[in-house]
Formats: sequence, C-alpha cells, structure tokens
Amino acid sequence: MQATQGRDSERLLPADAATRDVAKELYARVADAPIISPHGHVPARMLLDDASFENAAELFVTKNHYVTRMLHAAGVDLAELSGADPRRTWGLVAANWHRFAGTASGYWLETELAEVLGIRLPINAGTAHEIYDLVGERLADPAFLPQALFRRFDIRVLATTDDPLDDLGDHDALARLDLGGRVLPTFRPDAYLDPDAVGFGDSVSTLLAATSEPATFAGYLSGLEARREHFIRHGAVSADHGVEEPFTIELAPHEAEALFQEVLAGTADAGQRRAFRGHMLLQMARMSVDDGLVMTVHAGVHRNHSSATYERFGADTGHDIPLPTTFTRGMRPLLERFGLAKDFHLVLFTVDETTFSRELAPLAGFYPSVYVGAPWWFLDAPDAIGRFRSAVTETAGFYRTSGFIDDTRAFLSIPARHDAARRADAAYLARLVTEGRIALATAERIADDLVDAIPREVFKL
Repeated sequence: MQATQGRDSERLLPADAATRDVAKELYARVADAPIISPHGHVPARMLLDDASFENAAELFVTKNHYVTRMLHAAGVDLAELSGADPRRTWGLVAANWHRFAGTASGYWLETELAEVLGIRLPINAGTAHEIYDLVGERLADPAFLPQALFRRFDIRVLATTDDPLDDLGDHDALARLDLGGRVLPTFRPDAYLDPDAVGFGDSVSTLLAATSEPATFAGYLSGLEARREHFIRHGAVSADHGVEEPFTIELAPHEAEALFQEVLAGTADAGQRRAFRGHMLLQMARMSVDDGLVMTVHAGVHRNHSSATYERFGADTGHDIPLPTTFTRGMRPLLERFGLAKDFHLVLFTVDETTFSRELAPLAGFYPSVYVGAPWWFLDAPDAIGRFRSAVTETAGFYRTSGFIDDTRAFLSIPARHDAARRADAAYLARLVTEGRIALATAERIADDLVDAIPREVFKL
C-alpha cells in the first residue's frame, strides 16, 4: 500500500547515519510486501457486509481499547467515548492528543490518518472538527469500503477469531469473492474449556447438543474434535487459546471423567477448575497433533481487572492487565507428551518480557514444535519489538519466531502495525550488519522471510 509515502519516510529507523542507511535499504525491500495476518480479530461479517465505516469515532475510538484506556486514565469517563455523540467523542481524543505522544496507539492512528486516509493535519482541539469532516468525506468514497481497502492493503491472509459453534457461513461467502487474499477462521474454544468462563455449563451443553454427543468427558472431547474438523473444512489453520496461566497437567481417563462431571455441575473448587483447564490445554495439543491445526497460546493477562468497569461496560474495554508469567514448568507436561511430535506447531505468546530470554527462546531453541510468538498486545510497539529481537535472537535466532502478529480489531490499523514492525525489524537487522555480526545478504534474506516465509511456515500456509 505504498507505505514509504506520506510522513517521514525514515521514521523509526536508527538515528546513526550509517546504520540508518542500511536500515533504509532493508526496509525498502519489504515496505510494500503483501500482508500476512495469521492472528487477528477483524470480524468476517464486516468484510462481507462491505458497509462504509460511519465516522472518525467509530473508526478510531469506540472499539479501540488502546485509545479508550489512555483517555480513561486521564479522567475521561468511558461513557463519553461510546460514540453516541461521535463528533464529541472524536473531540475528546483530539483535545487529549498530547497524552498519546510516544505511544504505539498514537503512532498507529497518525499513520492511519496520513497514509490510509491522506489526512496530514496535526491532531489537536483546534483541528478536531476539520479532521472529523475530512474523515467523513473519505469514508463516503467507495474506495474506502472494507473490501476495497482489503485489496489496497494487499492482504494475502487474514485470520479471524471465531466461536467453535459458528457455522462459518460468512467465511464461505467471502471465499467466493475476489478479494485477492484469503480470510481464514480461527478456532477459539476458551468459553468451552474454562470452568470460570461466564456461562461455561450452558456453553458445554450447547456444544454437546450441537454435536449429538453424550454428557461424558469422551463425548465432550468428541464434540470439540468435530467442531475443529468443521473449521478445518472451512480453511482454518490454527486454534487459539487465551489463558491466564500456561499450566498443563495430564490426567487418567477416570480422573478426567470425574473432574468433568464436577465442573459441569458447578461443584468443582478452585484447584479442580485449574486442573481441568490444565488438562484441557494438554488435550488441545493432542488434537493439534492429530488434526494439524497450529496451536497458539496467548497467556498472562488478568482480564477485567476493574470489576466496576466490567459491570458497567463489559469486557474488552481497556482494563485487562498483564501478569508475571512462567512457561517452563507449566508447559512441561504438554511438551513431554507432544513437544517432539512431527508437524506439531505450538506458538507461545506472552506480555511478560522477562520470559523472552529466560524461557521462550530456550524452549523454541530446543523443541522443534515451539515458536516464540511476536510481541503481543502491550509489547507490539517499536521499542518493545527491538527488545524482543535482542532477547530472543541470540538463543533462538529469527526462524524460531512467528513473524509479526497484528492481533487487532481495528481494520485500518493493520497496515500501520505491520509497517511499524517492518521498520523495527529493519532497524535491528541493520545494527547487526553495521556491528559486523551478520552479512548484508543474510540480513536481506531475513527481512524478506520475516514478512513472508516465516509466518507461512509457522502457520502452515
């Protein structure tokens, strides 16, 4: 999408002139390369409906917890960011724009305005109404409808995140369109695996009814396997698991059956519920070994940290907070069983930077099944990407990592996020070249592979 045009073409590249020149060369190789997005949250229905985005508030604010949490921290009530009065909502963002200086969310939004919408005005209270109106003018143009943008962004693969009981009809319909790339579903079974999830019992009962399976542990597993098969038939390549704790445990069949009945009845205590989650994460690995779905684990976030906010506004409104996370002991039962299994791919993501060099790089540096997931959520910012590369590369190299993951619901931010990652990786590779640690030709190959060959290999594309 011609990412090199627009704002400062050398942004995010090293300040040192010699290193910057190498980084510019490396970045130029991949600046306009197609986008592979194997994990994200853009809904298939949005692309299928192909309806115009409504306004600047709906586009940039109301569904963007990166933005709303920053404003909430500054004292803005989340109710004022609902978009009920979209011009006022955007005005609150503009009036507080100085607070976003240096943040990834501020960088992305400015990039979206400049390079996707062609709006290069500074964001502040004085320009708020003009920008709002200019955004509206752009969104009224058919060139800015979702499907047109999908083609313009040159997205070759876009993975959604889907409930196991989704019929995936939207994906079928999208597959019949000429979008220039594939939209793939992702199996996300958390609500059916975690006894602490809201409505867990009802979810399991619905799963069993939908798959005509008995209310036994074996029937429950068969029901999940049937739905995974349904996803595979509709193009899925991965199953994603969002867990607070990356803990696994193997239980004997009779133990698993007794525990399943306890959690289904709602009588299991906290320790039993933890054991059930751990056993089911191991079972998900078994299923991935059997059916070939890549297993991704996004671990270490305390969801809905503010009870008052959750009760008032619900989930995904900016109050999820990272936790210290450890993988080595918790994942060992899973890796003892499946870590050496042929063609098993396990991608481990964390928001605890201390684990990159201490645990994830050593795990990926030994187990052929394990890959280190790209910096995720609070770590998907330029400086954090550089720290990730420094922490992981010396032990695991580049080819035991996942390739960039944008993990976004904000469709217009996809090219901005991928462009930032490409710039950050070019900067890191350039430093290795100028320090004499790798040859320029090697850096060129790695830069190419990070945006194409690596994510294709990891996600079996």
